[in-house]
Amino acid sequence: MLKSMSASGIETPPLRPLSFFERYLSLWVFLAIAVGTLIGWLWPDVSGLLDRLSYAQVSLPVAVCLFFMMFPIMTKIDFSRVRAAATNARPVALTLVINWLIKPFTMYAIAYLFLGVLFRDLIGGTELLLGEQVPVYRSYIAGAILLGIAPCTAMVLVWGYLARGNDALTLVMVGVNSLIMLFLYAPLGKFLLAVNDLPIPWETILLSVLIYVGLPLLSGYVARKQIIARKGEAFFESRFLPSLTPIAITALLVTLVVLFALKGEVLINQPYDIALIAVPLFIQTVVIFIIGYLAAKLLKLKYEDAAPAAMIGASNHFEVAIATAVVLFGLGSGAAMATVVGVLIEVPVMLLLVRICLRTQHWFTHRKAV
Repeated sequence: MLKSMSASGIETPPLRPLSFFERYLSLWVFLAIAVGTLIGWLWPDVSGLLDRLSYAQVSLPVAVCLFFMMFPIMTKIDFSRVRAAATNARPVALTLVINWLIKPFTMYAIAYLFLGVLFRDLIGGTELLLGEQVPVYRSYIAGAILLGIAPCTAMVLVWGYLARGNDALTLVMVGVNSLIMLFLYAPLGKFLLAVNDLPIPWETILLSVLIYVGLPLLSGYVARKQIIARKGEAFFESRFLPSLTPIAITALLVTLVVLFALKGEVLINQPYDIALIAVPLFIQTVVIFIIGYLAAKLLKLKYEDAAPAAMIGASNHFEVAIATAVVLFGLGSGAAMATVVGVLIEVPVMLLLVRICLRTQHWFTHRKAV
């Protein structure tokens, strides 16, 4: 099998053709969203049961699905390349600048523009927010801000994988951002929300990183090492890895069904406010992706490094945002609902961005065969 090199001199497998599942992924996603929404609407007891199966705001059903999404990706990574990937400073620096110096402030500006100005008169009512009766639109803005200060530390591995990105580099970026989030999450939240006692959901952050990244990482490492030792690298590359792709895609679709089943009743009963909240969240995701993607182009990154570098800023760590909103403002608050809307739009929007990446690969240089 022909090997190739990334921008950092890391040996990586050649580009693979799209599988049947990947080729028609948009259709499967639409069907999964429809099925999940109908389940949550027609059988609210099911969504209630799924909602109770959680710990520290981390949904256990979603955690199981994400494990099977992450395991094929982690198994695919040649872990000897991870240290080399860490020396590839430009894409790592790019994600840090976007996630911590740009994204929180663009989220604040976009959320305020739409929810606090353009849509202000369309959002009625008030609610109790930190002991003060405030307009609901302010609560929605608070939820959007909580999403903006929580960069993705798990699902971006899926987006990078689907976009044929450098998985070893993505893993390094996930690790770096997870560590930095422990230190910058609270200060940014306090500054943008003007909340003196912003709670840090330590348990949610640590548990989600452990379950969504750590467990599949360890399992993938052991599986890769054992299979290559017993069957050889040729079997692993040509037979085992291709068999995992349908598992990852199926797990993604089941995750969608579970997520939309959890909030299907809300989608049906409050479509108006959800649509209003979705607009700035969608624009923020696209704007951050464009900034990251164009910056990667200006920095002359290889495509395999540029795609995940742009996507890690565009996506959010919604578990952390939801946990903070619930602790700070309450489960029934507008802020909590805004973070939930972030969950509902993220997967479809990120899949759209994956398609854009795949169609614009020619903008960048690729790995050179050796």
